Amino acid sequence: MKCPYCGEESDKVIDTRSVQEGNAVRRRRECLSCNERYTTYEYIERVSLTVIKSDERREPFDRSKLLRGLQISTAKRPVSEKQLMQLVEDVENELFKVNKSEVSSQLIGEMVMERLRSLDEVAYVRFASVYRKFQDKTEFVDEIKDLLK
Repeated sequence: MKCPYCGEESDKVIDTRSVQEGNAVRRRRECLSCNERYTTYEYIERVSLTVIKSDERREPFDRSKLLRGLQISTAKRPVSEKQLMQLVEDVENELFKVNKSEVSSQLIGEMVMERLRSLDEVAYVRFASVYRKFQDKTEFVDEIKDLLK
């Protein structure tokens, strides 16, 4: 592991902890050259997942892209980064349980909206408006009426 401060490859592990419900390992390291400390994470490498877009294009699943969309939807809302990370983790885990190498963006969107709806209704409507491509205010009103039921 290269030190992010000086680039040396000699370090020692100071602390190791299981994180993300045992799905990852967090390690605190100390560079033996410059004595700076830094944190690394180890994750299980999964089989790649391809997303089939609505126009039939295919692209690799990108959890950071999903997280960015959620961050935009939850901007200035009482939703923590930890909650968003957990939502992304839950969706990603469920996608891998489907056990297919390709999944539709529609499936991903529905999974996200299902979770976002219980997390924050305003963020849900924001996300749904982009995901479902609302064209006018009546579509917003209809979605809000569904929420109120």
